[in-house]
Amino acid sequence: MQTVLEILRAAGQLCPGFCLRIDNEPYMRLVIEDIQIPGPNGHLSISVAHYGEQNGDPMRDPEMLFELVEDGGKVLMVPYYYRNDYAGVEQYSRPPGDGGSLVDRRLFRDQQAFARMWDRNLRAQGFPEAFRRERGNRPSTLFQTL
Repeated sequence: MQTVLEILRAAGQLCPGFCLRIDNEPYMRLVIEDIQIPGPNGHLSISVAHYGEQNGDPMRDPEMLFELVEDGGKVLMVPYYYRNDYAGVEQYSRPPGDGGSLVDRRLFRDQQAFARMWDRNLRAQGFPEAFRRERGNRPSTLFQTL
């Protein structure tokens, strides 16, 4: 999810509980937020979700939760959850707080593959540029640089 990391870096200093919303017509709104719940290995977790609407209710299509893990000076986004409200799907490959043990290795690999494809789509759809356009010269109120 290098595209999401690029957006987080462009946001500057990120504070706990941050929430970034990117409107990029004709695509669904993208929301990246700190869920303030540690992931399976105790690392910071973020939600990345496209939101649509059905009968006035926000619908995730999809939402994924990732742990942000530093490895050799590089930040990795490690998936552990997938949800699609329209399809009625909710899947944990590793539940939070379980010490990182894999519940379903196949599901984890599927989540990694989906995240790679989604990352390519977010870049092709111009979400980093849309974030920079929306943000303009507004000062950052956020805390942790990634």
